[in-house]
Amino acid sequence: MPHFCLDDSPRFRMIELEGIDSTNSFLAQYRPPHPTDITLVTAEYQTAGRGQKGNTWESAPGKNLLFSLLVKPNLLPAERVFVVSEAIALSIREAIEATIEEEGGATASSRPCLTVKWPNDIYADEKKIAGILIENTLAGQHIGQCIIGCGVDVNQRQFEGDAPNPVSIGQLTGKEVERRFVLEKIMEGFTRRYTQIQSGHYDAIHQDYLAALYHRTGQHDYMDLTAGEGEPFRASIADVEPDGHLILCDTEGHTRRFAFKEVAFVS
Repeated sequence: MPHFCLDDSPRFRMIELEGIDSTNSFLAQYRPPHPTDITLVTAEYQTAGRGQKGNTWESAPGKNLLFSLLVKPNLLPAERVFVVSEAIALSIREAIEATIEEEGGATASSRPCLTVKWPNDIYADEKKIAGILIENTLAGQHIGQCIIGCGVDVNQRQFEGDAPNPVSIGQLTGKEVERRFVLEKIMEGFTRRYTQIQSGHYDAIHQDYLAALYHRTGQHDYMDLTAGEGEPFRASIADVEPDGHLILCDTEGHTRRFAFKEVAFVS
């Protein structure tokens, strides 16, 4: 089966590093020698890889995918910035799903359910398989650039850190997976969606994102972190706003709006 070529575009550049403190930090200082739509930086290991909420991202050297993307969306309004997060989350989710389907040898009913846990963690059933950290800069009323840091658990079998629920593709399939093939799948999906973003076609990406959300249907337990030590409540997901706010509808019919770190999923 043919794979997406990582160097098939004159406006795409890939930089491969052995080790780095953080691929996001590398790109924050990087100045492309010529205009490039997408700059991809990969590393075999990171000494200070970052996750959401200031956490570190555990990854054994040479086992997983650690990479960052530098993009400069064309006149993307600041209030629509979350579409970039949606695009990369969907691309990673679909790449993992396709890889498990190809490598797993299991029936469709026994494969894990791959979802996007708001805002952009990728879950296989109830376990985290990938995480994303995005850093944006403004240029007036528009987004100047986005640095998208990604970690995908591919071949690591043992996790020594305190993350409560990690899992890898290798654990799910029982096989060693070619990491580059997974990366090619991710970049194929992201490049396609980035073209949509550049053309101002945000809605299709948003609808796909909503359909892929963790706990998309039904009532579930949440914790309102804006209320003192936290207020538990049950709600369903109503929407995610273009700027990334999560809209929940509680059991009393009240709409609740949350920014990142203001609400937590309760298992």
